[in-house]
Amino acid sequence: MTTWRQRGSIWQLLPPRPQALVEFIGGSYLAATPQVSYRRLLENLAARDLAVHAWSYVPGFDHQAQARQAWSEFRSARTALADRLGLTPVALRVGHSLGCKLHLLAPDGGRRSNGLIALSFNNFNAERSIPFLGDLAPRLGVVTEFSPSPAETLRLVQAHYLQQRNLVVRFGNDELDQSSDLIATLNARDGDQSEILQCRGDHLTPASIGLRRSLVGDWADDPQKQATSRKLAELIHDWAVAS
Repeated sequence: MTTWRQRGSIWQLLPPRPQALVEFIGGSYLAATPQVSYRRLLENLAARDLAVHAWSYVPGFDHQAQARQAWSEFRSARTALADRLGLTPVALRVGHSLGCKLHLLAPDGGRRSNGLIALSFNNFNAERSIPFLGDLAPRLGVVTEFSPSPAETLRLVQAHYLQQRNLVVRFGNDELDQSSDLIATLNARDGDQSEILQCRGDHLTPASIGLRRSLVGDWADDPQKQATSRKLAELIHDWAVAS
């Protein structure tokens, strides 16, 4: 079994002969420990001979700055992997929830990737994302909106995101999902090839089964949900190895 290794903020799974590389960014409240929060999914990818680089971070208000940081740290880790393999792997970028937004805001506009799989894209404003912020912020004198804002994020994607190959995945029982906004924005670009895929599940479907059980009870081990997780890993694998 491939062992987790940490290189700075990047958690890595490196199978002996990786076919491709997945650069993964998780969502709020899950992103600090991707090796735990998304363990089932990411280890399934490594079992399919995909190298995995998962960024660990604590979400803040400046999403543009965090997108630049993630891109820079992924680039550094990719260079180190290239030195080890003797070739430069082209990465498939995968994001969950807020992680989708951070990939979309990468400084290279997605050009140095093999595409993006956006799982449960979420682009809510700060007050919707952080309970009680509207009441507390004026008293604390803190910033009350993400940068860029939800509307500005979509404008930036349409104007500056250059990757044409994107798969937007929406889970049927996900009340936090805003994939329809994202696919409409992507499709409005010239030459866009983005697609949307509807799957069974909810906002936590990409998260590890063990984590789901601790949050929502034993029903998270439903065989149907496990099958969805396996299909998701197969989907990501097929996109990662495609030329």
